[in-house]
Amino acid sequence: MRPDGLLSYSVAGRQVVPHFLGEQDHPWLRTLLEEHERFTGRPRRELEARLREPLPCEAPPRKLALAAQVLDRLQRSQPSAAVPPRQARALVFVEAARTPAPPGTVLSGVATELGVTAGELNDSLFADLPGERLVKPPAKPFSAAELALRSNLALVQALLLRATGVTVDVEGNTRLLVRQAKWRGLICTVAERSGIAGATLEISGPFALFRHTRLYGRALGELVPLLAWCQRFRLLAACDFDGRCLTLQLGTGDPIFPSAAPRQYDSQLEERFARDFRRLAPQWDILREAEPISADGTLIFPDFALQHRSDPARRWLLEIVGYWTPDYVARKLERYRSARLPNLILCIDEHRNCADADLPPAAFVITFRRRLDPAAVLRVLG
Repeated sequence: MRPDGLLSYSVAGRQVVPHFLGEQDHPWLRTLLEEHERFTGRPRRELEARLREPLPCEAPPRKLALAAQVLDRLQRSQPSAAVPPRQARALVFVEAARTPAPPGTVLSGVATELGVTAGELNDSLFADLPGERLVKPPAKPFSAAELALRSNLALVQALLLRATGVTVDVEGNTRLLVRQAKWRGLICTVAERSGIAGATLEISGPFALFRHTRLYGRALGELVPLLAWCQRFRLLAACDFDGRCLTLQLGTGDPIFPSAAPRQYDSQLEERFARDFRRLAPQWDILREAEPISADGTLIFPDFALQHRSDPARRWLLEIVGYWTPDYVARKLERYRSARLPNLILCIDEHRNCADADLPPAAFVITFRRRLDPAAVLRVLG
């Protein structure tokens, strides 16, 4: 992330407006990519020296600095040495301290012992320093348009490092976003949007914490590319800029680089069940992302919705539970009961019971070991 003084944005009233890279920036972005390609296989210090000079086409300085940093992360440099640098330094420095011979003689003597030339040994001495590492090409080629989107993402992520709190209204793939927020350890609450589909996530920002703010800020920033997989979203972040509270707003259609396609299933167990159920019950549709359910002031996300194709009123919700205790199952059932859902099927892996007790009595509980039998589910559906 770049320091605030190098980020490209402006302030309009109480709102911070990111200066996103777009088609107008593609010409100089292509030139930047060409310069990186030209220096592939050469020391980083040579590339850095070149980029301190103006490009042959005009480029906004702050945008250029951001794009260059993003490109640098994508094109990692690598050390290249005939002798591991630490070993080379240790041998040469010890030999230089042991003998009064001139440096060239010391270098030649050590090189002979190692079976390399004096020039190769000399090049190896500091090959692990950042400026001496060789520039290598990215894992796969990418365009100026992609570099622009990646730079926009980096800009937003850097601004979110200043956030005290973030509100995200989402429709579609809500479960994905909530799951990722929890996996990343974010302080997050989820609420149903009154009268509107989707949910609202309230997330604490790094500036609201006393410690680990940078790690937390990175975890928050990692949610941003996932928003592209939601049907609609709006993000509002309250950001602190030297004591001044400004609002950052993002929404559907903003030019942000998306994450890789999220996995459709959380586990092989879920994927195998969905495949087997479709084969066994062609008259039933199985929907991976059921709508979130409001219960006890929060939202719960069933794993699947099962709906009869010719009779949509026959609709069931199915949740698969891995590690569990009877208390955990009882709380989950109570939460579903509070939502007044009579059509819930809870599938529990009995092998993963974490307590010596029986399941609480409840209807439509299916136990299984390692593999969920779709026929058992179909029997409940009737």
